[in-house]
Amino acid sequence: MKIAILNGPNLNLLGKRETDIYGNMPFEQFFEKLAKKFPQVSFNYFQSNVEGELINEIQRVGFDHDGIIFNPGGYTHTSVAIGDAIAAIKTPVIEVHISNVHAREDFRKLSHVSGKAIGSIFGLGLKGYELAVEWFISK
Repeated sequence: MKIAILNGPNLNLLGKRETDIYGNMPFEQFFEKLAKKFPQVSFNYFQSNVEGELINEIQRVGFDHDGIIFNPGGYTHTSVAIGDAIAAIKTPVIEVHISNVHAREDFRKLSHVSGKAIGSIFGLGLKGYELAVEWFISK
């Protein structure tokens, strides 16, 4: 099974930024633990602060992976192009957000991704990524 994990802008700062919201663990450290927990899964990880790079990666993995776990960060609320890229691929996408975006500012309640994803996980911290992996394995 092949699963791609894609993270959008500012998620490269996990463990350093707003630790009260996002926690103290860098994503690379979490990713290593995730790969060890699910040895039957071939993971690849990509993070970018650049919208076009995220779209390119969605298109690259969107036809030969079993699943994509995607945290689009702030692009969730602004990028019609990312939503369109998800609609254009065959691989199912689960949208994950570390924080509960619905409990934050009003503009965060709009997602250009949710309607194109097979599901969304909000507010469960890094555990949301793990739950998404478990869902893909169960299918």
